[in-house]
Amino acid sequence: MHNNLLVLQSDFGLVDGAVSAMIGVALEESLTLKIHHLTHDITPYNIFEGSYRLFQTVDYWPEGTTFVSVVDPGVGSKRKSVVAKTAKNQYIVTPDNGTLSFIKKHVGIVAIREISEVKNRRANTEFSYTFHGRDVYAYTGAKLASGHISFEDVGPELSVEHIVEIPVVETVLEDNLVKGAVDILDVRFGSLWTSITREEFNHLAPEFGERFEVTIYNNDMLVYQNQVTYGKSFADVRIGQPILYINSLYRVGLAINQGSFAKAYNVGVGASWHIEIRKMEN
Repeated sequence: MHNNLLVLQSDFGLVDGAVSAMIGVALEESLTLKIHHLTHDITPYNIFEGSYRLFQTVDYWPEGTTFVSVVDPGVGSKRKSVVAKTAKNQYIVTPDNGTLSFIKKHVGIVAIREISEVKNRRANTEFSYTFHGRDVYAYTGAKLASGHISFEDVGPELSVEHIVEIPVVETVLEDNLVKGAVDILDVRFGSLWTSITREEFNHLAPEFGERFEVTIYNNDMLVYQNQVTYGKSFADVRIGQPILYINSLYRVGLAINQGSFAKAYNVGVGASWHIEIRKMEN
């Protein structure tokens, strides 16, 4: 199934012609493609971030949409180039380097195929080793989105169980305590988005207006500890005050009303950034 929608993501930025070249290659394949952009501001080389942004976005796009995600620090190496078919019948064209981790865990992958560069690589690019985003991924994505090839035409099938995965922190539930990780930032506003789901947080039986003890570690180093109010949204606390809330992905967020929590406390993201939320005794 295809729907002529092609969504691009990369760590290329927009300061040069890389993204424009990908668009041009796609339009050479089909002028009727509708090309959209997820983001091109992924932190350079940050596969974890690229994986999360896909997970954050794919569920809101129609069945049959094709995504191209290029965060590829191993370009030109022996890492595989693949297309994954999700449980929602969407397609993700990407290197097999961990980019599919969050999709596999939270969305579901029903099949995966290795891109055959004999059939699905742009002509006369076989000696170009550093721009697979243009020569392989955008090209294959455009062929798939336009219906010029089927998923089966991509190349040989691989085992979903054997795709490369990056470490994803599992939530720990204890008496009056929930532990997780700071997965990502709401970049523009500096809010922290954690790995703790709404259902997991409900283990603490939270009520709006209740205060919780929030502790953040970078590995074993204490970075932040304070009592924080749980609210529906930012305006539930005074300007400049921290707040716990459930974000748009139904995960626990930590913010400052009209401020950047990440900048205020120098908090980063990823598996080394741990957060603990403890229910306070009355």
